[in-house]
Amino acid sequence: MLGGLRRRWDAYKYRFVPWLALNLRRKRRTLRYVPESSQDKIISDEDVFETLLKIFKALFINDFSRQAHILALLPEIKCTVYRKHEPIFFQSLGNPFIFRCIDGVLIDGNDKGLSRSVYRSCSRRDQLGPFQMSDESWLTAALQNPLAVGQYVNNCSHEKAANVCYQEFDVPGYFPVELKQYLPNIVYSHDIESHPRCVVLVTLRDIKQGEELFSNYYTVVS
Repeated sequence: MLGGLRRRWDAYKYRFVPWLALNLRRKRRTLRYVPESSQDKIISDEDVFETLLKIFKALFINDFSRQAHILALLPEIKCTVYRKHEPIFFQSLGNPFIFRCIDGVLIDGNDKGLSRSVYRSCSRRDQLGPFQMSDESWLTAALQNPLAVGQYVNNCSHEKAANVCYQEFDVPGYFPVELKQYLPNIVYSHDIESHPRCVVLVTLRDIKQGEELFSNYYTVVS
């Protein structure tokens, strides 16, 4: 019983504000600081957009090997995207895969339980005729987008410095409809006009084959 409670606490404590306030000072090495939210981006949105297009076009024509030189650039967090006013309480219980964006948008990258059901329901709701508006394959063992693994990257530590960082990207409305089937993101509410929020991982240095990825779980805007 105590072991179960400990696992639940370990999954929840990163969203418990008093715990964060007490522990962030002791974890300065694992924090990422930016002077303001507008300076949070390592590369431009245009570069993210062009890279996603290259990768998704390669997936579309089944020639992913031609884009091997950019595979280390943009792993993605697969998720359901919630705006600040939308309900996520029950989905968040025991869920270690909730990502909070700078503007308060919440991203649920869990592939199990209620989170899984919500994502699948929203994805099928938004399907446009034969065109899927998001990727459901990450809920199965047969991934069609092998980069949809961003939420499994571990936090950096005093021994292991970050070699990638998270970057937020809003998918523009002119994104090709035939390529949206590879986006592992869906918005929770359909009745409000908004662009799906993606979170990509951008390398901070050259990554060697077989090297484990580490990111900063916390970005502090000063």
